[in-house]
Amino acid sequence: MSAAAGLNQKVALITGGSRGIGQSIVQEFSAAGYSVAYTYASHKGTGEESGALAFQADVKDFARAAEVVAEIKAKLGTPVTVLINNAGIRKDAPLMRMDLAAWQDVIDTNLTGTFNYARAVVGDMIRNGGSIINVTSVSGSIGLAGQTNYSASKAGVIGFTKALAKEVVRFGVRVNAIAPGFIETDMTSSIDEATRKKLYATIPMGKAGSAQEVAKLALYLASDDAQYVTGQVWNMDGGLT
Repeated sequence: MSAAAGLNQKVALITGGSRGIGQSIVQEFSAAGYSVAYTYASHKGTGEESGALAFQADVKDFARAAEVVAEIKAKLGTPVTVLINNAGIRKDAPLMRMDLAAWQDVIDTNLTGTFNYARAVVGDMIRNGGSIINVTSVSGSIGLAGQTNYSASKAGVIGFTKALAKEVVRFGVRVNAIAPGFIETDMTSSIDEATRKKLYATIPMGKAGSAQEVAKLALYLASDDAQYVTGQVWNMDGGLT
């Protein structure tokens, strides 16, 4: 690859890109002409079929995040220009029945994982510009019973987004967040019909969103069309919040 080609190349890294929202983001960015890389914890998925680079990595691992970012730069000849922090888990329980492991694992994955990958790319982005998009949740804005760990982690991502946006805006780096509501994914497919109807009743649109819709919003936020947008949290929730 020539130096000029490397400088003009758009490289997107999606954490948790093997399924659900992350998989849709991988597909959307690949179709838009980005060179795409993604991480996965255990399930590799089918992202490589679209030419994406796949890296096994637990987002909780700070050192591994730096390794992944360095490997992408070495293989593609240019640093990551767009980071989508999408990896996340849920371990729901009422607080009185939540053990420390369930609390810590969710915080470490959803919040510290966001820090780990943002920290790994921010140096190159400060030098070259870029965009960071953090996938949070409406749970982080309004709180949901039985999700104190998840709500806390996602609220933390919102605060992280707003603070980092102010730190790096002068370097041409934009930082935004997407807060999905109820989105049809593998994670939600196991919900029984009665519970699903109750959930839909709380949503003004009366239905769930799609992972593809979230992916299209991520693509917009990464594009030059959103070059005046930073420090924002975009709710995609059918009017729930």
